Order: sequence, then C-alpha cells, then structure tokens
Amino acid sequence: MPSCALSPPYDVSGRLPAPRGIDGGLGADGKVTFTFSRVAGAKAYRAFRNGQALQWISDWGQPTLQVTDTSPCDGAHYQVYAMTAEDIAASSIGQISTSYRLDSSNRLAVYRVPVGTTLNYRVSAYNDVVQTALGYNAGTGICAADARIIPWDTRLYVADYGHCYATDIGSWIKDDIVDVWFPPGPDADNWGIQRLTLTVE
Repeated sequence: MPSCALSPPYDVSGRLPAPRGIDGGLGADGKVTFTFSRVAGAKAYRAFRNGQALQWISDWGQPTLQVTDTSPCDGAHYQVYAMTAEDIAASSIGQISTSYRLDSSNRLAVYRVPVGTTLNYRVSAYNDVVQTALGYNAGTGICAADARIIPWDTRLYVADYGHCYATDIGSWIKDDIVDVWFPPGPDADNWGIQRLTLTVE
C-alpha cells in the first residue's frame, strides 16, 4: 500500500474547453467523417481514434471543422481536443472531448463507461516524467489504460491509489490493465502489479 496520501482528482479546468457539436458517421464510401464546432481561442485541433493520432486540423476561423477516418475499425472511440498554439506543448493542449462511437445506425453517438461501473483490473505503476499520449504532463492522478475499452476522459477511483484520469496509453497496457502514475521513489518501486477494484466516476 502506498505511503503517500491518496491521489486527488486531476484538474483540467484551466484548459481550453473540449470541442462540441460533433456530428457524423460512416458513409457509403466506407469512411467515418464528422464535423465539430470551433473553439474560441484555438489555433489547431487534433483528432484521435482509440488514443492514436488521426488528424491535425488548423483553425483559420472556420465555424466548423472536419475529420475523416479512411480506415475505420469496429467499436472505435473518436475524440478531439483544441490547442492554443500550433504545437503539442503540454500547456497548449485543451480538454479532450467525450468519446464518440458508431451506433446501430452508423452515426456517431456519445459513449461513456457508465458512472458507478466497477472493474476488477490489474493495476501497475509508472513514474516516467514525460508527456502522456494525449499530451498532458504525466503526474499524480494520471493513468494509462487501453483506450479501446476505457476511452480518454474517463475518471476512475482506484482502491489504495485514489482518483485517476485516463489520458495515457502504453504498448503493453492492453485489456484489463491500468497503469497509475507515482512520483519517482519507493511508492512506484514497491507497487508491483495488484488486482484491484476500479470504479468509474
């Protein structure tokens, strides 16, 4: 069990808001295409599929912007964030949108793991002082998950750790594994891999 206090909720309130008005779906051409509304103050946007970069869009003042996935896959999660500058510095990255998935009519619809859902997962620890796959600086309250199952922007409560915010992925973070962040030191070194209950917040 960690010696430090439990992790508090990760705060994203000072960042640009997530893009809204996401609308689109699977076309007859086999591509998933969707539009979203611009965010005031944004200079660019990045779109993702299952936590992997899909498209970069510059903001020239157009009221709506478009994303196209030419190689969609079943059950994919689509998400977008805005940036205050045309770079991927952690300080310029806004809040990530809610996940959208194709529904039974092949239209994109909001997808969230229901609040209160409990998961019995293997929980490992990492302490890399780097940017997460989403682009935020890794830190207390950040976790990596399989974005095919737990999309970015999902908040979890992890027994013996505290709150964690899914904004990272990893090459070995597959299926029922979540990697929680600790500062370098004995808490990270001694955590190991524990099977714990996670609760979606």
